[in-house]
Amino acid sequence: MPTRAIKAIFYTRFHHEKGNRVLHQVPRGSITPSTLPSALPTPLFPFLSVTQYLIPTQQFCDRLLTFCVNHHRVIGYPVCIREGKYSRNEFIFNFAVVIGENELDWACYGEVVRKLGRLLRGLEEQGGFLSREEAGVWDEDDGGGVGSDDEGLSGFGIGSGSKVYALCEMVLEDLNNYAECMIPIDDSNTINLKLFPTRPPPPPILAHQVPLLTISLSSLQTPISSDLTLNRILSYINGVNSISHIAQLADTDLSLTRKAIQHLVYYGCLVLLDIFSFAAIYAPTAEIGGFIVDADLKEECMRYVKVPRLRLGSSARTIRVGSESEKSRDERGSTSSSASQHNEAGGSTLKTSEFDSPGTTQMNDESEDEWQIDHETLITLYTSLRQGLTLKNWVLENLDLLGGIDVRRFITFGIIKGFLYRVHKYAIATSTALPPAPPTSLQTSAATSTANPSRDSDTATIRGTTQRHHPSASNSQLPSQPNVPSHSHFQHQNPSISLHRPSIASTPNLNPSKTEDLHGLNSFVSDRERESGLPMLKFLDGMHCFDEICTELGLPEKVVEGKVRGMGEGSGAVIHR
Repeated sequence: MPTRAIKAIFYTRFHHEKGNRVLHQVPRGSITPSTLPSALPTPLFPFLSVTQYLIPTQQFCDRLLTFCVNHHRVIGYPVCIREGKYSRNEFIFNFAVVIGENELDWACYGEVVRKLGRLLRGLEEQGGFLSREEAGVWDEDDGGGVGSDDEGLSGFGIGSGSKVYALCEMVLEDLNNYAECMIPIDDSNTINLKLFPTRPPPPPILAHQVPLLTISLSSLQTPISSDLTLNRILSYINGVNSISHIAQLADTDLSLTRKAIQHLVYYGCLVLLDIFSFAAIYAPTAEIGGFIVDADLKEECMRYVKVPRLRLGSSARTIRVGSESEKSRDERGSTSSSASQHNEAGGSTLKTSEFDSPGTTQMNDESEDEWQIDHETLITLYTSLRQGLTLKNWVLENLDLLGGIDVRRFITFGIIKGFLYRVHKYAIATSTALPPAPPTSLQTSAATSTANPSRDSDTATIRGTTQRHHPSASNSQLPSQPNVPSHSHFQHQNPSISLHRPSIASTPNLNPSKTEDLHGLNSFVSDRERESGLPMLKFLDGMHCFDEICTELGLPEKVVEGKVRGMGEGSGAVIHR
């Protein structure tokens, strides 16, 4: 992160008789006026107005202080050493850095100033590194007052060989040019400083997101971390598998997988994408204009999306990777469900291993056999994407222009660079009556059964481990529902469950004294209604996209959309945004 953010570095001291003085400043004239030819014409800010913040009271010493003045930010760490060998038993100094007021990542400079102040405090306490150079200086001072020219302080000029001035100069140049510095002080002391960028906290990691590495794993040491989960999932991060699918393939816990991905996102090792699907809708953003005028970006796009041609045997018949037939086959597989991971092959890219046979397949590197992709084609393809047009239909409309282009990489490149965005589908409930209430006939039947226990009811309720129905019900059969388990199975699974009766004739009589069991009929929901309504209920607020819903429920997109639209007339709707 080498930058020229540091405008000046200066070293200021407090004298018990002559007050605050700037003993060293780099560059010259940046804090106090100087008559040297290399000095700045005017100081960056008036020193007199900020002396109370540079040399504050003892309560604020040994703390990082920062303030803004004249469009500059001054970061200091005033230090007060209390010992009897100094005048008034204290030695107060400050080593401060000046950067621009609009510098966003100024916290890293604060850590450097804090570390430098503590190091200089240790050097002064060990051998008087700072106070040794001041011997006789204050006696020769002409009393020019605060902010006087540092040329009047003999022994502190450029030609005097001052170690403190050399330290200021080396810190400024090295941090601006290399973002780090290593300065030897003596045989046993060395100052090491480094600017560590302050990274923002990583965003929440969702199970349906697709991680894509931005670094080469082969260039790193193996293993790159002692985290067992991280080492297990790295081989499955390919830009196609979602985080949920990666956890399944690596046989790792989903929460630990998300934390490992979050660490990689924090250090900029990968980016998070949406699940690729031919049923999805993509559209350009306002940044598409930058892609149109940037020739380097278009060249990078061509290298990223281009796929090679293949030859089969002696006939030298050229195969187009991602041909129409293969695309249509992959489209049928990928549009079924993006979240259920049936499209993990990446859509339209044809695997070269299908043609790898000894002596029959070879890569054609001749220039005349390379796919010709120009900038105008890329611009036409990106600008033809729009809302309301699925990627599948877009491919069918532009088959003649997609020769040699990997569609998945084509879309992914636009998403990463920011000039494409995904139009997501959301489920929203337009009615509050979800899940649907029990049919009126069941409520009427329940009320009738309560009033007249001799009549058969439509349900029998089992609560806890005690059967609340007629003893003969334990041997009753359910011929019309062969897939429904026996009563004992339900009794073991759930302490309170309502069961369907196959017919009124086979319903046993309920014990009239146990009428409290019929209260469960008021909240009765059939198995089909429960399966369709309850799992979907928390996703119908319009804040969960279909990728998230499909991943959480493990269902294809078409099934989820059918459940949303089939919840009842006007109960559920699907929106795009």
